[in-house]
Amino acid sequence: MLAIVIPYYKLTFFEATLESLANQMSMRFKVYIGDDASPEDPSLLLEKYKGHFDYNYHRFEENLGGESLTKQWDRCVAITGDEEWIMILGDDDVLEETVVASWYENYEIFNKKSNLVRFASRIIDEEMQTVSEVYLHPVWEMETDSFYRKFRDWSRSSLSEYVFSRASYLKYGFHHYPLGWYSDDRAWFDFSDNKPIFTINDSVVQVRVSENSISGKTDNILKKNLATLEFYKFIVLKKLKFYNKQQRNRLLDKYENTIMKLRKPYLSEWFLILFSYLKYFDAHSLKKVLKRFVKSAIRYEV
Repeated sequence: MLAIVIPYYKLTFFEATLESLANQMSMRFKVYIGDDASPEDPSLLLEKYKGHFDYNYHRFEENLGGESLTKQWDRCVAITGDEEWIMILGDDDVLEETVVASWYENYEIFNKKSNLVRFASRIIDEEMQTVSEVYLHPVWEMETDSFYRKFRDWSRSSLSEYVFSRASYLKYGFHHYPLGWYSDDRAWFDFSDNKPIFTINDSVVQVRVSENSISGKTDNILKKNLATLEFYKFIVLKKLKFYNKQQRNRLLDKYENTIMKLRKPYLSEWFLILFSYLKYFDAHSLKKVLKRFVKSAIRYEV
């Protein structure tokens, strides 16, 4: 069976999320709602949906989401049963009515061949108005390729449209980055475990971007840059070998430029950049990065 986990905090759009679950063509799922010590009590709303689908509600007395979204995700997953597959659905996101049914219809195709299943997605606003195209994906795709398409703004990816195996989650867990930025991207690298992602393109998860969501806020720039730096260091250290020369160059540029936005690069960071160019690039490319290193050193000493 499929577990749908909802880390709950905001009531504003929660009913739309619950309504989309009540409207599923297949009811072969159980919902687990983890209330992050929210000041907005959802009890009356949940009572309205009793009997429409199977759910378990648990209120945590300590707020964790403000400190670490990944810790909140973890403790919400911990209240699930023994379901082999897990979806973490935002408390403002919406499933099209065919999502669960199509997951089961495709089960024999992806089972044992993939640890990670995703749906097509689109972005909606506060008024449920569509603000993006439907993002479709290759049916089978390695995570390195999937991430690069997102990196180049040719695609999108977030938490709600993925279903992952419990086994892969237990093996790797979520990696904590500030405010959870890039924690989902890192999870897909880890959870896929060198198997391709399987995509169901004929069902859509609608992902809401609003002022109430972290992704809709503009006052977290420093934390976002810190998360970006840590994540791209992981890419440089662990994933560059899966990309071609042009792709490596773009990813290394992203890492270097992120450092420059924050501060003067540490010597260890320059060594990592120089080593990467030495390992993957020609003498001409290495010469260019050495010039940047020297100019940086001179600029900061003056």
